[in-house]
Parts: sequence; C-alpha cells; structure tokens
Amino acid sequence: MSKPIELIIFDCDGVVIESEIISAQVLIEKLAEFGVDIDVAYVQQHFLGCNFASVKQKIKENLHTELPESFEEYYRSALLTEFERLLNLTDGFGQMLSTLSVPYCIATSSSAKRTAKALSVVGLTESFGSNIFTAEEVVNGKPAPDLFLHAAKSMGFTPEQCLVFEDSFFGVTAAIRAEMSVVHYKGGKHISATADKTASDDNADKTASDDNAENSVAKQYPNVPVLNHWRDFASLPFNFCKA
Repeated sequence: MSKPIELIIFDCDGVVIESEIISAQVLIEKLAEFGVDIDVAYVQQHFLGCNFASVKQKIKENLHTELPESFEEYYRSALLTEFERLLNLTDGFGQMLSTLSVPYCIATSSSAKRTAKALSVVGLTESFGSNIFTAEEVVNGKPAPDLFLHAAKSMGFTPEQCLVFEDSFFGVTAAIRAEMSVVHYKGGKHISATADKTASDDNADKTASDDNAENSVAKQYPNVPVLNHWRDFASLPFNFCKA
C-alpha cells in the first residue's frame, strides 16, 4: 500500500487559474505581428506546460521565426493587462483548497512575476505565501522532473509523499519522471474549448485531434487518474495525512 499523501503540488496555469485561454489568445495576437499564424489548438498541443524559453525555441524550430529578445517582456506586459480584466480561478478551486488537511504549494512553468500577479488578481497571495516555485529556479523545465523535485525538497517532503495536479502532457510527464503520484486535471476551460473547436470542425484532421495535449496524456498514461471538477476531489483514489 502506498504511503499517505503529505504534500499537494499544483501546477498554476489551467489548474489553479483560468489563464490558458487568455495566455494563448495574447500569444497568438502578438506572434501575428511577427508573421506567425497559429491558433489556440496549436498552442495547446505544442506549448501547454512549457516555460517561455521552450516556447521560443519551438517557435524557432517549428515555425521558422526567431523572436527578438524584447518579445518576452512585450508579451508578458500585454498578458498581465489582460489578467487584470479577465482572470479567474478554475471552477471550485477556492472551495476545495479550504478543505485540504495537508500542506500545498505551486510549481509552475511561468515566471515568478507573472505568477505573483495572477495569484494577487484572484485573491490567493496569502493562501500560498512563499510556497511558490517557478521554472526560473531550475535548470530544466517540464517535462524534466527538476521543478517538482525542487518544490518537494524545499517543502521538506520526498517524491513518494507528493501528489501533483497537472493539466498538460509535459507536466504529467514531469511528475511521473519525478516518481510522484499525479492527477490529470481536465476542468480548465482551455481543455473544453479545444475539444469544442475540434468537435465543431467538420473538416478537422482526425490525426491532429487525436494528438492534442489532452489525448496525449490519456494515450501515453492511461492509468493516471483524471479529475474533471474540483468538487470531485474527495473521490480521488488517494489517502491523505491528517493535519
């Protein structure tokens, strides 16, 4: 029997906050100014769960565009403005968080500045305090296990004591490589939006739709538990230590 869970590690974007659609739309808009034409489905398939350095490299290699050094700040500035207007928690997250009996933290591919701003907008700054770990603190971002291992060690726990909530293929892969328990969270609006777009497109390429981030997790890791809404948290197949 596995040991009880003593630490919960949340990815941030698309798990704690409904930021993925906002981020994708801002990125698409700003990339268009540099002649890069992509859609939300492309962002979900290729960029979900990656830090900006990885996204920039993928754009260079796959879309044959080398972005200027100033692009990251240009994009992030526009994104934070949109966060102020549109950002919310994922449905039910606040209620679920208030019921937890174990410590928790965030481990995100986003920057510290962006994460701090996002948590401030949705009113979770005090809830997480200093228990926020970003890709800026490790050499290798997701899908490498480094960030999750760093978060667990900083919080004082071993990998086997941790449960990770992730929405992306790269994030789930990172958790598995870290030898942590992981749940694929599918309650974010970006996942349903991508699914709806695929379903409504009569000419959608079947191979492409089967290869999106959501389906990749199910195909590669069929035994990873799925959570579609935070209200179902208590039904997950894990034992949690009592505070």
